[in-house]
Amino acid sequence: MADANSRSITTNQTGLHEKLDEIVLKHLNAEFKKPIAEHTLQAFNEVNEKVLAFSGPIILDSCCGVGESTANLAQRHPEALVIGIDKSSHRLDKHDVEYKQGEHGQYILVQADLNDFWRLACEADWQPSHHYLLYPNPWPKAKHIQRRWHGAAVFPFIVKLGGILEVRSNWSTYVEEFARALHLAGVDAVCETYESEQAVTPFERKYWASGQSSTRLVVSLSRS
Repeated sequence: MADANSRSITTNQTGLHEKLDEIVLKHLNAEFKKPIAEHTLQAFNEVNEKVLAFSGPIILDSCCGVGESTANLAQRHPEALVIGIDKSSHRLDKHDVEYKQGEHGQYILVQADLNDFWRLACEADWQPSHHYLLYPNPWPKAKHIQRRWHGAAVFPFIVKLGGILEVRSNWSTYVEEFARALHLAGVDAVCETYESEQAVTPFERKYWASGQSSTRLVVSLSRS
């Protein structure tokens, strides 16, 4: 079965990246001045209208891919408005065909660049109750450390957004690095092996079917 043939992470990196602390501290102490892309600003403004009109909790499902996780999270949190964000219209376009859940829950899918969307959400003073980062692209080559979210210039805004942050990956080093980055930002998080009877995302289902394990961290981020 194809689902059971998901390849394991291959990396030329041993342990945490040797420059992780240096990179994270640089981003924590610098201002991220990259201009906001117009298409993401427009997408954010449309979603923000719905957020302002909604009286319940807001939940973010970042890097939501085809949005199966977004629909599942909306079922799990029926009192909340779940916002799934992904940069790929190709992935999001698959949602209604294969992954839409009809019953319970409220959710929106939006195509946007998270480097901009998270900053706009902070600027608009969104206060999500939960923020999920489920199986983001791990960029396992050592030279791509700054493409991982904890090594990216936008990382401080993940911390500023607050809420209960949950990160999952099939590459334990990714989660361990994320925990280290949070520690440098003044937040201590514990990594743990994660198992469940029900997979929430297509990637999670593939990884488990091929015998891979998941590592996660769950941490409550206070608003700074």
